[in-house]
Amino acid sequence: MDHSQQNSMPDPKLTTVDKLRLLLDITKKISRSVNLEEVLNLVMDTLSSLLPYDAAGIYLIEQSTQDSNPYIFKSKVIRGYEISFELVEPRLRMGEGLLGKVAQTGQSIISPDVSKDPRYFAARKRTRSEMVAPIISNDRVIGAFDLESDELNAYSEDDLSILQLLSSQVAIIIEKDRLYEQIVEKKRIEAQLEIARQVQLELLPDHDPEFNNFEISAYIFPTEEVSGDYYDWVKIFDDQIGITVADAVGKGIPAALLMAFLRASIRAGVQTGYASHILLSKINNLLWDSIEDNQFVTAIYGILDTTNRTFVFSNAGHNPPLLIKPDGEQRFVEYGDTPLGMFVDARYHQHFIRFEQGQVMVIYTDGITEAANEHGEEYGQDRFAKRVLDCIDLPAKQMIDFIRKGVADFTERKFLDDDGTIFIVKAV
Repeated sequence: MDHSQQNSMPDPKLTTVDKLRLLLDITKKISRSVNLEEVLNLVMDTLSSLLPYDAAGIYLIEQSTQDSNPYIFKSKVIRGYEISFELVEPRLRMGEGLLGKVAQTGQSIISPDVSKDPRYFAARKRTRSEMVAPIISNDRVIGAFDLESDELNAYSEDDLSILQLLSSQVAIIIEKDRLYEQIVEKKRIEAQLEIARQVQLELLPDHDPEFNNFEISAYIFPTEEVSGDYYDWVKIFDDQIGITVADAVGKGIPAALLMAFLRASIRAGVQTGYASHILLSKINNLLWDSIEDNQFVTAIYGILDTTNRTFVFSNAGHNPPLLIKPDGEQRFVEYGDTPLGMFVDARYHQHFIRFEQGQVMVIYTDGITEAANEHGEEYGQDRFAKRVLDCIDLPAKQMIDFIRKGVADFTERKFLDDDGTIFIVKAV
C-alpha cells in the first residue's frame, strides 16, 4: 500500500515567519518529551505543513553483523513508501545512494531530477526529486533525514535550510533518548549489583572464631563494585578450623560468582576431610572445566590447629602470607603453586607454619599491597609489613582497623581500585 496520498501539501500562503513559528512549536514539543518514537512521528506529521513531500524517512546508522557491510540504515519513522524490508532497513553501504553519500560526507544533498543522478537508489518508482540532510550528534553523523517528491525540482535551498533545522532537532531528541536509556540501564544495573552485594555479604562469616590462645579477625575493604575477594573459616573440630582467602581475577558479578562456587567447593571438601593440597587440586580441575580461559582464582586454604599451634596450608598462586613477631622479625612465606583454573591437573603442595607466642600471620589480597596514591605509588609489601608491626600489640580486630586506616591515609581515597582483604591470625 502506498501512503503518499495521506500527506498534505504545505500551505503556499505560509510566510517565513509562519514557518519559523511552526519550527519553534516543534522544538518546544521535542524538549518536553522523552519518547523518541512519539517525537519523531510528531516531526514527520508537522513536516507536511512546512515542506512538500510524497515520501519521507528518518534513518539512523546502526552496526551490522556482516563484516562486508558493517553499517545499515535503520528507519525510525517513514511515510509514503510501500513497506518492505529493503525500505525499512535499506542495505546501503557507506557512500551508496543519496542516504549513504550524506552519511559518508556529512553534507546535505538536493537532487532536482533523480533520473539523472547516478547516486540515486530507486526506492519509489514515482520519485522525481529528493532532498537529504545529515543528522549530526557530537560532530558525528548518526543518520539522515530524507524527503522525496513526485515533482521535478521540488526543493529549494530555503527548503533545505528548514530540513537542516529539523535534522538538528532530531539529533537532540535522539541524543536525549540515548542518555535517558543509559540512565535507566545504569539504575537497573546498580540495583542488580546491590542485590549481588547483599547476597555476597551473606556468604561471609557473620562473626570471628573464638579460641583461648588465638585471636582471629578478617575484613574485606569496600570497593564500588561487587567484590572478587572472598574469605571464610569453617569449624572442623573444637580446636581446628579451615581458613580460606581467595581473589578471583577481575571484578563484578562474574568474579563474585566464582567466589560463590569456590566457597561451596571448599566447604564440601572440608566435610569430606581432604588435605589442603588435595582439595585445591580437585577444585582446580572443577574450575578448569567450568570457566573461561581468561578466568582464574588465587587462593590460600589451610587448617589451623590451635592446640598444636600449627597452620598447614597450600597456596594456589596467592600473595605470600606475612609472618611477623613483636620483636620485628618478619618474613613473607613465598611458597606457592599455580592459580586455580589455570592448568588442568595442576599439583599443589602443603606448607607448615608453627606459631610462637605473640606471632602474627596476615593473609591478604593484592588490593592492599597494590593500592596506589594519586602519584601512582603503590602501598607495597614493606609499608604493609611496617604497619602490621606498628599495631602488633593490639587485638586482632583492632589491628584490622589500624591497617585499614593506614591504607586509606596513603591512598587518600574512600574506595580501592581493586578488592582488598585482610585475614589476621594472632597467637596470644
